[in-house]
Amino acid sequence: MRWNYHQLVADELGEPDGVLMFDETGFVKKGTDSVGVARQYCGSLGKVENCQVGVFAGYASRQGYALVDKRLFLPEVWWSDAYSARRTRCNVPEELTFQSKPQLAAAMLQAMAHEGLLPFKYVVADCLYGNSPDFLDAVDACVGVTALVAIPAATHCWLQAPRTMDKTYRYKGVVHSKRVVVGPDHAPCTAAAVAAHLPASRWYRRKVSEGTKGPIEYAFARQRVTLCKEGLPERTVWLVIKRTVGADPVYSYSISNAPVSTPLRTFVWLSGVRWAIEQCFEEGKTELGMAHYEVRKYPGWHHHMLTTMLAHFFLWHLKLRLGKKSPGPHRVAAAHDLRGRLTPTEIYD
Repeated sequence: MRWNYHQLVADELGEPDGVLMFDETGFVKKGTDSVGVARQYCGSLGKVENCQVGVFAGYASRQGYALVDKRLFLPEVWWSDAYSARRTRCNVPEELTFQSKPQLAAAMLQAMAHEGLLPFKYVVADCLYGNSPDFLDAVDACVGVTALVAIPAATHCWLQAPRTMDKTYRYKGVVHSKRVVVGPDHAPCTAAAVAAHLPASRWYRRKVSEGTKGPIEYAFARQRVTLCKEGLPERTVWLVIKRTVGADPVYSYSISNAPVSTPLRTFVWLSGVRWAIEQCFEEGKTELGMAHYEVRKYPGWHHHMLTTMLAHFFLWHLKLRLGKKSPGPHRVAAAHDLRGRLTPTEIYD
């Protein structure tokens, strides 16, 4: 069903410059019998709660946006011996093992890239995924794909890649070797520190969307940096910084594997695309019963989510076929105009 669904999405919404988006959402539950339920962070509530968490992949283009894949996150406690009977009752496949949320997202990305049905050129995700080497490696494996993924402010990096050397040492009579950074003055700094030291001339004010009270604008800056992993230089990327306009600015940080020649407008545009997957969650939960289910088993959860995804896509199908004007008295075909802060076409333009 997912393969057929991806063909439908590609036919209706597919564009060469399509964007894959990755994010998770929570589903509050009262009991303890549903598959994957545990006290964990629930993004929809903004706090720790008894819930299930699903990791989703979304797709956006000028034509519209849709959810295209999903994975149920099973917390580590669910893989303990104490939960063995629950896993059996919930029909959790025996071949599954624990995977973090970024690993689930990486698996979906790899599967869709291998499948080759959905055309995409860009990948966006929040800082949970930008902080994961597994997810970043999966992005790098997609040749020609540009990613913009958020990172925490405390992410360490170098403005210039430091020199390294192999240093030998003896421990318990055995000679070992390890790679170290040369020079004590080559300590990495944080992304927040990079932003704080950028001169005013490096910041550019750009509009990202149209709000109810006028244009919504942010200031953007970028800097080539080399990321630090376990004290050693890793990959060299663009550090893209966005801050609010005003007396007390709020900063957010992202990294990108984009080529050196990439214009700033590409990063500004990508920074505003990820709202589409949030719209998918909102529309799915408020209008299509995405969070209204009583299934407890692993296959049932995936069946329900796929059905919701199909229903959401069907509304886009009708919207594209019939336009905003629906012949029905209740404008069902227009899906209540799938209300978003901006239409996909405006975002792309």
